[in-house]
Amino acid sequence: MLASATIAFLHFAAVFGVFGTLLGEWLLFNRAPTVAEASRLQQLDRLYGLSALVLLVAGALRVWRFEKGLDYYLHNPFFHLKLTLFVVVGLLSIYPTVVFIRWSRDLRGGLAPVVSEAQYTWISRILKVELVLLVGILAAASLMAKGVGL
Repeated sequence: MLASATIAFLHFAAVFGVFGTLLGEWLLFNRAPTVAEASRLQQLDRLYGLSALVLLVAGALRVWRFEKGLDYYLHNPFFHLKLTLFVVVGLLSIYPTVVFIRWSRDLRGGLAPVVSEAQYTWISRILKVELVLLVGILAAASLMAKGVGL
């Protein structure tokens, strides 16, 4: 029982980590980030990736080892929706992550990164879409947990 509670805690904490870091990126990202802001965006993005990894591992453990059992989840359409949205969010996050990583050389030299108008537009939109999709994941998780669709 303690192991199940620990994994559930990690899963929920990771959800907050993913949402909090993504919201932080969305709030901090701007057309002309300072060196400090760009460094903070890189840190948030690393924490976002770590939170997503913990979320995935803890979620997998809950499906295979704890909770309602693999059969329950595999036959639940909202489980599949939740996983699909999670993958979409992960794929969308690739572009901002690559851009933030590319800033490293400038930041090591003490230079603020240059954000083109196209980069600003795309990254801003991607971050907003990811946040909306996270709300969809939460809705699917609630429906899944209550057995809707079975």
